[in-house]
Amino acid sequence: MLMKLDLGEYFGLYFILSDDFKPYQFITYMFLHSTQSIMHLFGNMFALFIFGPLLEQFLGQKKFLILYMVTGIGAGIFYTTVNYLEVVSIRNSVQSYVENPSSQDFNQLIVDHNVYKPEFIYNFVDRYSRNENDPRLIEESKELARGLYRYFGDYNMVGASGAVFGILAAFALFFPNTELFLLFLPFPIKAKYLVGFYILYELYAEFQRAPGDNVAHLAHIGGALIAYFLVRVWKKDRHKFY
Repeated sequence: MLMKLDLGEYFGLYFILSDDFKPYQFITYMFLHSTQSIMHLFGNMFALFIFGPLLEQFLGQKKFLILYMVTGIGAGIFYTTVNYLEVVSIRNSVQSYVENPSSQDFNQLIVDHNVYKPEFIYNFVDRYSRNENDPRLIEESKELARGLYRYFGDYNMVGASGAVFGILAAFALFFPNTELFLLFLPFPIKAKYLVGFYILYELYAEFQRAPGDNVAHLAHIGGALIAYFLVRVWKKDRHKFY
């Protein structure tokens, strides 16, 4: 019998306190991609195909490789650092609830961190609110609360988006006034504005996360941020890029 090997289980980047976390995952995660979002994968590869050769020609192969690897690894570290603060907060909230459960506190936990299907969880919250002292519902609520922590603290991140955002940010920093033509815009737009708007969108998408959005927007932002500092080092003795 053949077994399906999920490379993400071994080489995806796990939460740093997870039993499955390994330091090498900061490198390996960016060479994998989820098959659930083909358009996301296509977008990454298309951006790399368009902007990568131009930067490689400008920087040289060695510096381009450094840019790709450093922004990819840096994006993973940035994501992990911010995610650590979020997951630890969720863990503390879940532990506090399990030790002293109430329907009101469970409702607040769901409002703050819900990942369950709305119809299911809202029906449960309603039943729990009406029967707060039911031992069966109390135990079920505890298990649902633990499930929140497992969701946020025991999954892996894969994808090249952090490194690709590093490429985009570097291009905009080196060639800020280069005009780009996009299929969905009837006029050219300068690289610095296009990439700037894209990063602002990622910030918005992270803090106003839509239901079902499992994109690691923080990794995108981290890749762009690392690229900014790296390019500043490389541009010390340069003044203008077009």
